[in-house]
Amino acid sequence: MHSPSPSPSPSPFSLLPHLRSNPRLTDDAAAACSRRARAAASSSSAAAAAAAIEVRGVSFAVNAKRGRALVPILRDCSLRVPPGELWMLLGPNGCGKSTLLKVVMPTVEADVAFGLGKFKLSLDEVKARVSKALDAVGMLDYSQRPIQTLSGGQKQRVAIAGALAEACKVLLLDELTTFLDEYDQIGVIKAVKNSVAGSGEVAALWVTHRLEELKYADGAIYMEEGQIVIHGDVASISKFLKEKQARYRDFLNL
Repeated sequence: MHSPSPSPSPSPFSLLPHLRSNPRLTDDAAAACSRRARAAASSSSAAAAAAAIEVRGVSFAVNAKRGRALVPILRDCSLRVPPGELWMLLGPNGCGKSTLLKVVMPTVEADVAFGLGKFKLSLDEVKARVSKALDAVGMLDYSQRPIQTLSGGQKQRVAIAGALAEACKVLLLDELTTFLDEYDQIGVIKAVKNSVAGSGEVAALWVTHRLEELKYADGAIYMEEGQIVIHGDVASISKFLKEKQARYRDFLNL
């Protein structure tokens, strides 16, 4: 997979959490931005048609206060996730990861349904879908357990199963393991990975700040200051991040 060259001489502090506050992205603004993303993503090429998630050249800015200049949140962002793969979106706090995910979300609304009732399925079809989805995330043995008895990670896996049961082709997952312990964290990641790989049709874009989760991905995207710095396979992203951390340590004379 082609990976563009990283930006030259990034700030040595760019791996530190950004403590500035970002303006809130409204639903209307996100929808308007996503319509532009949808139009930009249209393409007649076979390669583009094969992407499960694709965004091209998306920029987004807001007025922080009345009378003030526009504050850029996203800057010419492009990404592509093939079906059957789990990709991770990484970067320091405040770099625009969640905003980009929210912009992408309305562009896949046709793939998302809320509840199996709207599909007018028979009871047997509903049971079959639920069983298959729970099995995909390793929760079939817990199907008769009260939901309140499940751990945080198990509840996350049940939520993923709900999306799979609805035949969603895209999973957009924002900091899904933030408040989970290590055991549940790994369980959720593996559930998503197995679900995506097993179907061959579902694609997942996983926003995280945990670099240790990267090894479970098929590819990754790294952001800074609202821009996608590098987009490619896990080995390339890992090498880039290790070199970046080494430069930061050298800067601090560690």
